[in-house]
Amino acid sequence: MNELEHIEVSARGFTFRAIRSGPQDARPVLFLHGFPQTSWSWHHQLSALAGAGIQAVAFDQRGYSPGARPEGVEAYRTGELVEDVVAVADALGMDRFDLVGHDWGGMVAWLVAGRHPGRVRTLSVFSTPHPGAFGAALLGRDADQVSRSSYIEVFREPGTAERALLGEDGSGEGLRVMFAATGLPSEEVGVFVEAMREPGALTAALNWYRAMSMEELAGMGPITMPTLYVWSTDDVALGRSAAEGTAGWVEGPYRFEVLDSVSHWIPEAAPEAASALLIEHLEGHPG
Repeated sequence: MNELEHIEVSARGFTFRAIRSGPQDARPVLFLHGFPQTSWSWHHQLSALAGAGIQAVAFDQRGYSPGARPEGVEAYRTGELVEDVVAVADALGMDRFDLVGHDWGGMVAWLVAGRHPGRVRTLSVFSTPHPGAFGAALLGRDADQVSRSSYIEVFREPGTAERALLGEDGSGEGLRVMFAATGLPSEEVGVFVEAMREPGALTAALNWYRAMSMEELAGMGPITMPTLYVWSTDDVALGRSAAEGTAGWVEGPYRFEVLDSVSHWIPEAAPEAASALLIEHLEGHPG
């Protein structure tokens, strides 16, 4: 029951790689990964949910799946990322689903929940604050968050980040250094470096940053479904101000959990705690 099955999902003219676990007739949970990772970032949680009798699917999102890697920055606007999630859910027969996201996947999860509330039973986000709270921290010139987010401007410069992260020899040494410096467990690093070395993969992943605009984050409704938000104190990218401010953007039942001395990479750095919180949230809101 805990075995992870690698599948492909056809949606919107693309083919998305995915990992599925648990009984296929059980309540479905859809997972969204962050940058620069893949669906494998959720492997601990996929196994844990399967053990709890819950169906779980994580998919490699736009740019991360070779069969869903269009060219051009405009193809990676957040509206496209949101509609991919809905289309993948449709293809999997998920009329309503529990949604889980981390990092960039967390940002997309907030947007899906705000724009398609009828589809999302519960929301669980790791690390990433609500986009309204994040924007307020940046536009309000919260010095801590502005400093933490300074890397984004580098990522938005075509070619610069690719050279820094892949290296002139394409080995991905810069990625390895970044993962180590930000606290991803060493045994988890290799699979993500290899994924980003696929032709065009890193540029496609960076295009999420290059297509991003604050205007793109507007137009979402309130978060009304039961929501779990988990932030960690050793997150180098996302600070306390926006994390604590997220409560003001959620209208439904809300739970905020802080993991002390845990890095940004919560699903892998604190897998047992992350899985336990997630299962407790899901079981506490069965409707």
